[in-house]
Amino acid sequence: MQSRNTPPTRAGGRPRSAEADTAILEATRQALVDLGWTKLTLGDVATRAGVAKTTLYRRWPGKSELVVDAVAELFDELELPDSGSLATDIEGVVLQFAALLGRPETKTALMAVVAESTTDEPLRARIRASIVDRQKRLVLAGRARAQDRGELPLEPDPATAARTADLIFDVIAGAVVHRALVSAEPVDEEWARRFTWLVLGGLSAVAGQGPGPGSP
Repeated sequence: MQSRNTPPTRAGGRPRSAEADTAILEATRQALVDLGWTKLTLGDVATRAGVAKTTLYRRWPGKSELVVDAVAELFDELELPDSGSLATDIEGVVLQFAALLGRPETKTALMAVVAESTTDEPLRARIRASIVDRQKRLVLAGRARAQDRGELPLEPDPATAARTADLIFDVIAGAVVHRALVSAEPVDEEWARRFTWLVLGGLSAVAGQGPGPGSP
């Protein structure tokens, strides 16, 4: 899925309408909140968005793909703070992420596609590509800033650097999603601060101190 600011073109056809895409994705999220996954239909989304049903089918092959893109658009709103400190950058993005997960449309849509993807491998692949891989930009940007400030060492080996980025993303995203959506506990400033201490301690170990006793 391309940037919302640059509507993609179809080979041999007219450019896609950015306004139509925005209306469709917004209608999808609202329909999920109102109807739930099982009752959601492309026809209902088309009516809410004010477009023909054929317009949806030209853009998305089915409901699962449409909902993933509707969720992905929400996650694209996340921005990494540039506070001058890795600790406060992490705290800021954690609180932003938690606030996003607290919105009814995010919560409903994310839980729906994750549940559906447990028996749908192509859907899992779309979630990875449209949400997970796209949001790793925050980790890469934050780590690069921290390295420029001397807070984290450079990792010259690309494979090692990629594994570290994956681990950072998994730890932060997994912890916040679990607390906000599974445990249904608050992600407040105190929790974000304590969690950040834990993450920074782990980064120090990974970056320079090596595995602890008994590690494989």
